Amino acid sequence: MQENPFSAPSSLPYAFPPFDAIGHEHYRPAFDAGVDEQRAEVEAIATDPAAPTFENTIEALERSGGILRRFHRVFGNLAASMSTPEMQALETELAPLIAKHHDEILLDGRLFERVAAVHAGRGDGLTPEQVRVVERYHLDFVRAGAALPEGDRDTLRGLNVQITSLTTEFSNKVLAEANDLAVQVTDRAELDGLPDSVVQSAASAAEAAGKDGFLLTLSLPTIQPAMLSLRNRDLRRRLHEASTSRGTRGNDNDTRELVSRITALRAERAALLGYDDHAAYVVADQTAGSTDAVLSTLGEMAEPAMRNLDGERARIEELMRADGIDEPVQPWDWAYYAAQDKAATYDVDTDALRPYFELERVLHVGILVAASRLYGLTFQERRDLPVYAPDVRVYEVFDEDGTAIGLFVCDWFARPTKQGGAWMDEFVGQSRLLGTKPVVVVCLNVPKPPAGQPALMTIDEVRTGFHEFGHALHGLFSAVDYPRLQGTSVPRDFVEFPSQVNEMWAWHPEVLAGYALHHETGEPLAQDVVDRLIASQSHGQGFDTVAMLGAALLDQEWHRLSTHDTVDADHVESFENEALTRHGVRSALVPPRYRSGYFAHVFAGGYDAGYYSYLWSEVLDADMVGWFTENGGLVRGNGDRFRQRLLSVGGTVDPLEAFAAVRGRAPSIDPLLRRRGLRA
Repeated sequence: MQENPFSAPSSLPYAFPPFDAIGHEHYRPAFDAGVDEQRAEVEAIATDPAAPTFENTIEALERSGGILRRFHRVFGNLAASMSTPEMQALETELAPLIAKHHDEILLDGRLFERVAAVHAGRGDGLTPEQVRVVERYHLDFVRAGAALPEGDRDTLRGLNVQITSLTTEFSNKVLAEANDLAVQVTDRAELDGLPDSVVQSAASAAEAAGKDGFLLTLSLPTIQPAMLSLRNRDLRRRLHEASTSRGTRGNDNDTRELVSRITALRAERAALLGYDDHAAYVVADQTAGSTDAVLSTLGEMAEPAMRNLDGERARIEELMRADGIDEPVQPWDWAYYAAQDKAATYDVDTDALRPYFELERVLHVGILVAASRLYGLTFQERRDLPVYAPDVRVYEVFDEDGTAIGLFVCDWFARPTKQGGAWMDEFVGQSRLLGTKPVVVVCLNVPKPPAGQPALMTIDEVRTGFHEFGHALHGLFSAVDYPRLQGTSVPRDFVEFPSQVNEMWAWHPEVLAGYALHHETGEPLAQDVVDRLIASQSHGQGFDTVAMLGAALLDQEWHRLSTHDTVDADHVESFENEALTRHGVRSALVPPRYRSGYFAHVFAGGYDAGYYSYLWSEVLDADMVGWFTENGGLVRGNGDRFRQRLLSVGGTVDPLEAFAAVRGRAPSIDPLLRRRGLRA
């Protein structure tokens, strides 16, 4: 371990990981050494003869596991963004061992006794943040099962190892399915309608895969971006069928058995912990509080969304007839004709707008400038730090007074070894106790253009960039003492809220005018186009809302299964249909945003029983956007208040109290219903 780069904190600025020194051979030894180190530290805490105090128990736990912390931050991120076969194999090998080590700490009865003792006396001489971290630790132990009899704790240990192994296997199979089912096209004419930049990216993808012609790779959601503009109806059908068949083809990568086993094991674990089902267990630690509250909020959207969907379908069938197609609309038609309808209604061709959204300008003159205007930040690229992939870039972030805040890492381009979707994570978390400043990373999957060509983004990719940077700001602005409460360590149904708020600046007139310039001519996007583009964002919300509700309700139904309810692999699809029908959102034409076979968020990504969080957080987001608008929009006063009272406090205060501290009241659902066209 003396030569292992994880053995000591990095000597690079901000403890940035020394990626140029980290090899695959370092991971397993670092994990083993990290486990041994933390076991010894935890044993010393558990056997300390001194009476339990905040310092010798809670703070000692917060300091423990340095090697393991550094290992997890790097390996966990690269297992998603550099998911080579050897990384996948190691991830599969380590997943049950990580779960086992986690349980050894949280199910240690001696340790729990000390935590409980500190918790019982937490009103004596502790700061509010210290009280909060004590309460959080106590709840973590209780929810992990530390208060159960030893026999039940042994059962829990076994369940956790199994679940972790299966979710890792699910993730790897979904990635393999996406690569296997990428749609190959040999005739350029079939790609009619796709922008040249997308065609070039498809050619590059085919070349990288060693195939002829063009390769349309699959993004994680059901609706593939190319389906919005492909004129070839049969190719749209092929894309749709490839997308929706992931994990259900009866091959080695079929995930239905995993879905069945994961949900059954989660139900068994929830019952052992005293809950009716896994959804009840999850939501008990969220701002929603109960599954009834979740289903009530989702149900309030279902009927008006389906009503809007009927109106949208009539318009799409009109457009199909005008196109000479006198037959029923199919699922692969909807996105294409909805895009045509939006273009006709608002006279905006979203594909024609790609040349105005060049990635470099979107980042530097859009995302970063909005943050500068709102929060007084400046950004300086650091080319002296080693990165893990050639296209990864690093920026140092400074406050208005020149104080260094942390580092922002950009990983924007798709590659075969990167998991689908977009996300934010951290290589180093902020903590005054540990003396660390944040190093946050944002990963997108923008198709990489051929050498020498600019990367042109879709409107959705632009919005996603602003969204993920909202998560990054949540991590960068963290100003807490204890790692357990830093940055995005907030309930899952709150964590999406700040990032969704940040999306509003993508369409702010002053921001958009800065970055929406034609990459060849420098011509700005005309103001009337901007106005129509902004107005078009609420178009077709019946489709989008039904698709989102479908996914959120599927997730809830899978995790509301009790130990008496089992769904075997052969009945996964019928369970889906019955669940969607029961909630009134089943549509043969609008599949859920994710089907069970590739629903990585909930069967691999930590959003189990929590996918509702996106819509739940959007309630908060829509209301907070109203507050920004009412108070002058993109001005420093608003940014300072939002930063100081909400973004910087992490988990040190109740999230809804932080919301009210900015908004001045509790959140209302009305702004979201109006935004989505579900209420006049």
